[in-house]
Amino acid sequence: MTLRDSRGEPVSTSNPDLITALEAAHEELLHYRGDPVGMIDAVLSDHPDFVMGHVFKAAVLTQAMETRIYDAMLSAVRNAESLWSGANDRERGHIRAIRQWVDGDFYSAVEAWDAVLVDHPRDLLALQLAHLSDVLLGDTVNQRDRVARVLHAWDESVPGYNFVLGFHSFGLEECGDYGRAEEAGRRAVAMDPADSYSIHAVAHVLEMMGRQEGGIRWLTSRGEDWRHGNFANHLWWHLSLYHLDLCQYDRVFEIFDRNLQSDGVSHDKYEELDAAALLWRLKLLNVDVNGRWTRLADKWAPAAEDTLYAFNDVHAMMTFAADGRADLMAKVLDANERYVRSQGDSNVAMTREVGLPFCRAIAAFAKGDYDETVDLLHPIRHCTAKLGGSHAQRDVIHLTLIEAALRSGRFKLARALVSERTDLKPSSPQNWRLAGRAFAGCQDERRAAAAKAKAQALLLTGEVIREVA
Repeated sequence: MTLRDSRGEPVSTSNPDLITALEAAHEELLHYRGDPVGMIDAVLSDHPDFVMGHVFKAAVLTQAMETRIYDAMLSAVRNAESLWSGANDRERGHIRAIRQWVDGDFYSAVEAWDAVLVDHPRDLLALQLAHLSDVLLGDTVNQRDRVARVLHAWDESVPGYNFVLGFHSFGLEECGDYGRAEEAGRRAVAMDPADSYSIHAVAHVLEMMGRQEGGIRWLTSRGEDWRHGNFANHLWWHLSLYHLDLCQYDRVFEIFDRNLQSDGVSHDKYEELDAAALLWRLKLLNVDVNGRWTRLADKWAPAAEDTLYAFNDVHAMMTFAADGRADLMAKVLDANERYVRSQGDSNVAMTREVGLPFCRAIAAFAKGDYDETVDLLHPIRHCTAKLGGSHAQRDVIHLTLIEAALRSGRFKLARALVSERTDLKPSSPQNWRLAGRAFAGCQDERRAAAAKAKAQALLLTGEVIREVA
């Protein structure tokens, strides 16, 4: 028998309580809180023939991108496949997508979820999975357009509409449509203040526009809505970026030590990613992090040879390079070099085109070979989206390239790259500091002085704004 969920989508069950339990678990997932997998496991222990329960569990696990969860994900999708004959077309579409994901064909998996959405545009799980997968794959256009293709079926009368607005907000931001992105994100948060993904989408807008003080106020004023959830570490990372741009390093370290410090126990890759990305930015600025790399490197060590997701590998490499772990650096490089000679999954191309060159560049940077770093990074600077993640996350590649250009004495290249940054984000003090160094290297003292003065003026303006606020 088929019943329908709160959005009118078909679910193969005759028990309405199962739909209620599934939607409760999905609500936790959408809010990045609690234990959605544990909740659905409790349901499945009593109802092992609940197709959509197995689908939901497997689907959630696809987004972890960690080898330690692979067996659980594989078991869940096999359980769903064993119930194929009793599944409806929508559920079979999910099963196809998850199977393709498990087999490493990420792009086909996303298209399978897209096919579900064509017939079931209110399938919020399919939309969420397709959208988050687009983020993992760096498909910025579909982060916007995949959501846009279902908007005709949604309005405020449909439960979960705020989440759809949040996905659309993030996609609009990644495509540079900051005004519409901010409007959609703020509207979503007004509808549901606990919607941390939409809070995050607006934080991205403010970061990309260089509205540091606004970003600090946005996140701190809504701290009670997000700081206790499963997405908190990433939002703390975003908050730290605003302070970093304003040269408020004491505040950055305070955030890191209280909220991003790896404890060696949680095995949360997203925590490790954010911690590595923040510390590497500080390293590029020549800010002493006082041994904070060591615990993080210990935590990354078991993943040195994973080659599951290139985005993870480059952050592991940053950590090992910064902590002087030559043996682990060699393991990352060797594993990736062997991996790109293999055939098959979508991550091979991501690793070959961006991940491995960046890992090699990090190794070169760590040993002081800044010329090699530039030679490795400059050719890939326009295709970094293939690594996955967001513009804000991938900016670390561009920052590493610029710093290497400055340290290698390739000041004209640095000047060109920094001119691009100051045009895109003229309110960034750090961008103008980089410009000052580049112009000084080119012996253009007038422009160097002007850039340094601009950076100082922006910092003073920020202080005035804080004092007034």
